[in-house]
Formats: sequence, C-alpha cells, structure tokens
Amino acid sequence: MNVHVEPRTAGSSFAERLDRLAEVAVRVGLNLQPGQELVMTAPLDALPLSRAITEQAYRAGASLVTTLYADDAATLARFAHAPDAAFDTAAGWLYGGMAEAFRGGAARLAISGDDPSLLAGQDSDRVARANRARSKAYVPALELIANFATNWTIVSAATPAWARTVFPDLPEADAVSRLWEAIFSASRVDGPDPVAAWAAHNAGLRARTEALNGHRFAALRFRGPGTDLTVGLADDHEWCGGASTSRSGILCNANIPTEEVFTTPHRARVEGCVASTKPLSYQGTLIDGIRVRFEGGRIVEAEARTGGDVLARVLDTDEGARRLGEVALVPASSAISASGLLFFNTLYDENAASHIALGQAYSKCFRDGGAAFGEADLAERGANRSLIHIDWMIGSDQVDVDGLTAEGRAVPVMRRGEWV
Repeated sequence: MNVHVEPRTAGSSFAERLDRLAEVAVRVGLNLQPGQELVMTAPLDALPLSRAITEQAYRAGASLVTTLYADDAATLARFAHAPDAAFDTAAGWLYGGMAEAFRGGAARLAISGDDPSLLAGQDSDRVARANRARSKAYVPALELIANFATNWTIVSAATPAWARTVFPDLPEADAVSRLWEAIFSASRVDGPDPVAAWAAHNAGLRARTEALNGHRFAALRFRGPGTDLTVGLADDHEWCGGASTSRSGILCNANIPTEEVFTTPHRARVEGCVASTKPLSYQGTLIDGIRVRFEGGRIVEAEARTGGDVLARVLDTDEGARRLGEVALVPASSAISASGLLFFNTLYDENAASHIALGQAYSKCFRDGGAAFGEADLAERGANRSLIHIDWMIGSDQVDVDGLTAEGRAVPVMRRGEWV
C-alpha cells in the first residue's frame, strides 16, 4: 500500500494537504452537485486519496460513491498465466455499466498513479491486443466523456512504483514524499485557499482562449529540432482551457492540474514531420523518441527509439488512430515544466509542453454548441473519430509556434516555447 510520510516543508501537514487535494478534486475538478452519484477509478496504492475524495464527495452531497480499484499484481498475473485468447477479451459489461451511469448523470473521477513500466517486459502483441479489446469495450463510456456529457476530472496519487520511476536514485519512502510534494504544488493545494487559487488560474486560461479564438487561425505551424509540422484546425473550432461547462450544465475542470489551452485539428489537414520532446507512458509501456510524418492528415511514417512495436500497434488500432484529435499549447515555463521533473505520466507531462493527441476529437471544441452536433456534423467540420485518445508532447523551449490565417499570413504565437 502507499507509503505515508510527512512532507519536509514547513506549514500544513501531509494529511491536511491530502484533504485539500481531495477538496479540490470534488469542488473544482468535478464541482459535484448535491444528489449526484460519483464513479471513481483508482490504483490500490491510491487508497488514502480515494478515501479522502469519498469523504469530500459525501460532504458535498453525493448520493453514492462507487470506486473501482486496479491491482498491478492482478494485471501481471493475467500476462503470466492467462491463455492467449484471453487477451482479446475485455469487460464490456463493466464499461457499459459506466456509460449507463454517466447517461444517468453520474460524475466521473479517475485517480492516476499507475506504474509507467508495468508492462514493459510483457509480450507486445498481447499488450496491444488487450489494449485494443479494452478500447473497443470502452467506446460507450469514452464517447460520453469525449463529448463532455457529464462532469469529470482526473487527479493523481503518489504511488511507490510511479515514485521509483520519477526518482530512481532515492529510497522508496523519500521518492514517494518527493512525488507527493510535486503533486501538491502542481495541484495548487499548498496555499491557504486552493479553491480561490484555481479560480484565478482558470481566469488566466480563459483570457488565453479568448485571445486565440479572436484570431480564428486556420492552422498552427510548429518548428523546432526534428519538427516542421502544420496542423490545420477544424472548421468552426473553438479553443478551450481550464474550467468548462459540461453538457449537463456543470462547470468543472477536467484535469487537475492543467496548464493547457486546446482545440480540435482538422483530421485531413495535418502535414509535415514532428518529434516528441518527452517520453509517452502508455498502458504500462514507455514509448520514447517518437518521430512521425503526416500526409493529408494521416501518419504515413512512424518510429520510436523505445517502444516502437507498441506505437506501431497503437497506430493500427483503427483508421482514426493515425490522425489527430487534439492540439494543445502549453508554455515551457509552466509550473510543471519549471519543476524540472519528468513525470512519466501524461496528465503531468502534457502540462509541461505543447502536445498533440492521436485519435478521438473532443466535440466540445466547436463554436455554437459543438457537443450537440451529430457525428455527420462533426465529421463535416473535420473532427476525427477513433477508439483511442493518446496525448504526446511536442513542445519545448526550442519550439516556435505560428498561427496561420486563412490567407496564409503567419502570426507569432510562441517563441522558444513561450507566449508572444
């Protein structure tokens, strides 16, 4: 189970800050409403945080909190002993039940903290097949999340396996303590009023999205080492960031922490080459040194220094897996980037650098109520559809970004990773 340590810094105790993180998850991340159900998923080692969130949820008036725990040992047992055919199976009944809960108005909360290298030594074909089966089974729930049908959020817990990856030279207890410190800082729970701190941060992100929406760029161009990429933006796209209102009418923050502003690319208007600037931790496999080339919106060449076999199988998930569903801008001086840490966790590393996402688009990133559009309307505007949505980082202090107008004029947006 998780290692309990007291933070080394002066001020609030570990227990107080853990409770503040739980409060931020419920009040800011979810904005949980009285009488609303909550469906939560978490690693077993996140038990202290999940219990704190459960208490805060009931204090906020939750009618029922249902938590589903993941066990790394059980996952490894499957790869060690299950018959080969088992890797094409997923718990469709479970994900169907989650989708039913979301359609009924339940909120969704995920606690991340998985071992980034859990499946690194396993058969890559089995890993890919298991991921594909899960992705297919998860479609009913994923579509509701991607369409922002209900309020949802993700927060993190410092688990021993994750902490050992981030701080490999420290004793485990020290590594867990250091990781908790980083989580508390990035989640803005160190100050006297975290809820107010989040309100101020959301206001800053809202100002950034309003400025970008005012430009109505047709495309973004990224240039840096190994990168010369033009990302066409979907017709009627809208930039989002920070707090957003779900289709159920609840204002919430989908990610705790968040430093990004993001929108929907046009699935057929991406051209050029791009290199990753941070490793991608995907379903227990670390994929590093990604380099791909796009033509007509589709990845036609792809390689990776490590995890290339897993990347290849991800790209073969379905036709939409080779196209983009999101593009996001994050300054290189963001609080998470300034920590100097590589988290091996997409929730954190994507908030340290500008990034793109393979796969499913977010329908909320459209003007005039995009979430209410049908699939044909979204496709006509350029939104991508896929079983997956996988973010990977392409920004750094060596990458410049220009906005391209419909007439082709370049407007500086970022220079050396910072807002112009």
